[in-house]
Amino acid sequence: MTLSTRGAAPAPAVLVLEDGRSFRGRAYGAVGETFGEAVFSTGMTGYQETLTDPSYHRQVVVMTAPHIGNTGVNDEDDESGRIWVAGYVVRDPARVPSNWRSRRSLDDELVRQGIVGISGVDTRALTRHLRERGAMRAGIFSGDALPGGPFTDDAALTARVREAPQMKGADLSAEVATTEPYVVPAVGTKRFTVAALDLGIKGMTPRRMAERGIEVHVLPATATVEDVYAVAPDGVFLSNGPGDPATADLTVVKAVLERGTPLFGICFGNQLLGRALGFGTYKLTYGHRGINQPVQDRSTGKVEITAHNHGFAVDAPLDRVSDTPYGRAEVTHVCLNDDVVEGLRLLDRPAFSVQYHPEAAAGPHDAAYLFDRFTSLMNTVLMEGQRA
Repeated sequence: MTLSTRGAAPAPAVLVLEDGRSFRGRAYGAVGETFGEAVFSTGMTGYQETLTDPSYHRQVVVMTAPHIGNTGVNDEDDESGRIWVAGYVVRDPARVPSNWRSRRSLDDELVRQGIVGISGVDTRALTRHLRERGAMRAGIFSGDALPGGPFTDDAALTARVREAPQMKGADLSAEVATTEPYVVPAVGTKRFTVAALDLGIKGMTPRRMAERGIEVHVLPATATVEDVYAVAPDGVFLSNGPGDPATADLTVVKAVLERGTPLFGICFGNQLLGRALGFGTYKLTYGHRGINQPVQDRSTGKVEITAHNHGFAVDAPLDRVSDTPYGRAEVTHVCLNDDVVEGLRLLDRPAFSVQYHPEAAAGPHDAAYLFDRFTSLMNTVLMEGQRA
């Protein structure tokens, strides 16, 4: 059902976690039921970009900021063609949006796209629970999904939540990626061509490259090595995306490394590079999500405030250079909160990656230099090829 919760008293709703804990509130957005992995995002702003980030596919997102929806929804800030979150949890939704770019309320947009949510929840208690117990499956139920009313049997709902698929082992990239290739033209003079593998790419990412004179050919997640090199790329980009990196096919990544084509990966792309180099990946207890995560660039000592959305990480040693099938590799960036690997670099081939989102949508611009680093890497390889 997609009944609006505006203009009338919102229907009762309940959020049920797979460990049996429940949180009661009011329906927000569409009325009905939904299932996904419950995670929390610490961003104070940028909820529209969060909602439309394909990396949130099959996740129930809990916003730690108490007031959500203040600026409504506009037609400029979407990171894809739809909302991808499986469900949405907020404490105090805005009664009336107020922003000069706003075209409709967040509530109305959630209804329009059939996204089931819940408001009036103690998101501080819920976030603490997820930090202590870890991200877990959850369900949101409202309207006809609560046949017994607000005091329906939570045990029955918990059993339904436990039937939902887990995020570990989930292969989701093809579900969110483009099905047809498309091109984002360079702004101004074209300098390079990049083949971008869409694993759940955000709209701002190819635009950041285009601003630097890069013509970006965005390819489906199922693209073959032949598809990638058919566009004669000067570089290859591996995007962010949802799911477990252990399920991904590494054929394209390994072929790019073998050929020595400059490679840049972010988020899911960082995990794929790590696995191609022989490192493992593992599921974080509750992940990193938000636009205020501190990361240190180990080469400069500089600390960047960065945007994150990931529940898996690369298991690579922080204290030494590692030997891989493609030469030496090192960890370049590390999260200052928990020492999670946030970046990798090959020392003998032109490839690097970061675990966070440098496109600043939504988020700070501290990491924008990484697109310049990719451009410089392609230029260096091009110049070396011309000299040879």
